[in-house]
Amino acid sequence: MLKLKHVIVLTGSALLVGLGTAQAAEYDWKFQASETSGEPSFKIKQAWADKVETMTDGQVHIEIMPINSIVGPTETLQAVSSGILQGHMTDPSYFSGQDPAFGMMGNLVGAWSNPYDFLEYMKQGGGEALYNELAEPYGTHLISAATFPLESIPSSVPIESIDDFQGLKIRAPQGMVYNIFERIGAAPVNLPGSEVYTALEKGVIDAADSTVLSNNDAQGIHAFAPYPLYPGFHSMPMIAVSINKDIWDGLPENLQVTLETAFDDMAYDLIAQLKEQDLQTLQELNDNPDVHPIDLSQEERKKFRQAAEQEWQEWAGKNAMTQKYYDSVTAFLRARNQL
Repeated sequence: MLKLKHVIVLTGSALLVGLGTAQAAEYDWKFQASETSGEPSFKIKQAWADKVETMTDGQVHIEIMPINSIVGPTETLQAVSSGILQGHMTDPSYFSGQDPAFGMMGNLVGAWSNPYDFLEYMKQGGGEALYNELAEPYGTHLISAATFPLESIPSSVPIESIDDFQGLKIRAPQGMVYNIFERIGAAPVNLPGSEVYTALEKGVIDAADSTVLSNNDAQGIHAFAPYPLYPGFHSMPMIAVSINKDIWDGLPENLQVTLETAFDDMAYDLIAQLKEQDLQTLQELNDNPDVHPIDLSQEERKKFRQAAEQEWQEWAGKNAMTQKYYDSVTAFLRARNQL
């Protein structure tokens, strides 16, 4: 009996030590995002990283880092490839300087009527495979493509047709969206997103290619731009949830499947949560006599897409991958009578 009691005491002691010591994850990664830590989408990404840890029984731990925390937003592709970061969740348009195909795939301006069409193309229409064909030579592997709801355009003047863009001073970053606004007669102004509020307040610009409706309202932008276009129709950046390719290739198949499943689910959850916030904001704006949301007609949206396709054609000719992507995505849209 004494011997048995002694064994029980030792076993209990060992169990207490084990419970008091956190077991280190077998895979401990840092992924940098393209948002600040306070943005709703960043918090959603953090929550999904926690779910991955639970789903893998603690085998995988992912720390989501805010924008600029380790490298600049245009540098995460190289940082993931070199191992400074293990992954990123970011807009591939940041890497257009390395290959224009990143710009096209990152934000094919005017292509999508809603984010679910984009996810259908990426997950069932061959988009993710094409993106990996582009990205893997850069040392990264796309686990899953995600996106946001379509961005709103806050405006200080009513925009009820594409013709109303004539001469409109609209903030737009350099690249495809800038060129497309030029095509419809606007006068785009290249400003960083951080200057949108002040530029609208001072009348430097009339409107802005900005973020989703709820984010714009939270920043107070509708005080100076009381004619927001919603639902959006122009810009919907991709979020490339990517990992270092050598790390990916070294993972057991069950972990690869778990990561793909988790981040595919995150893509739909992200849209649903942000859309709910946008709809709540829309209701509040509709109840505000000083703000007048505008929903462009389908006919006007089609005019914008037709102008956008002319710019897509220009980009398609830049190299073999831009042409391949253009052919793939336009075939997808035409099969659904969206072009």
